[in-house]
Amino acid sequence: MKERAGEVFSIGTDNVPVPGCTISKNVYNEGADYILYFSLAAHTDISAEIFEYPKWIQVVAGQLEVYTGEGGRWTLVAGESYIIREAVPYGMRTETGAVYVEIGLGKETEMNQVINAGEVFALKDLVPYQEDKIVNMDIISEEKLKLVVMSFAEGTGLAEHAAPGEALIFALDGNGIIGYEGKEYPITAGQNFKFEAGGKHYVKANGPFKMALLLTLK
Repeated sequence: MKERAGEVFSIGTDNVPVPGCTISKNVYNEGADYILYFSLAAHTDISAEIFEYPKWIQVVAGQLEVYTGEGGRWTLVAGESYIIREAVPYGMRTETGAVYVEIGLGKETEMNQVINAGEVFALKDLVPYQEDKIVNMDIISEEKLKLVVMSFAEGTGLAEHAAPGEALIFALDGNGIIGYEGKEYPITAGQNFKFEAGGKHYVKANGPFKMALLLTLK
């Protein structure tokens, strides 16, 4: 994954749109699975195209309109997501500027049934807080790509461990602390963090905290 590890950062801040331009950055590509960052300047668009596979869109800054050649139209703001269906012409446009993450999914992707293609949703709203508990929900489960949303009640956390692949954290709600290779990093909603494969890490909730973990495997 072409992203720096061991520091808190913001995909939105690192990929500010350039006036008049649309910009894409490939940060992961493994077979049918990929992760791209897109930056669209105000009053720009990406024409509707048809794909043979579904895609997940997560807006991290600004406001994005997803539309179809059949007249459908959905507006997403930072923190909201949309699943683009295969074999349907979809395009993107923005009047104010937008930064979003696009994840390509295999045709046989196993996706949690709480997700409905064609509806706007926010990852942070998929899992509730429960007192003294950690709540996990697997959203995407593929051989080489997994997406998990987690909520942490105040005072809860994950013990130090290592993952078999690289992981990208999206802080969704509240504040937490990421422990990584012997150091602690405060993180808040809207920020990101990357673990290298095998990197020792832990998570502590600094009050109620929600995050998504995107894990890539080889």
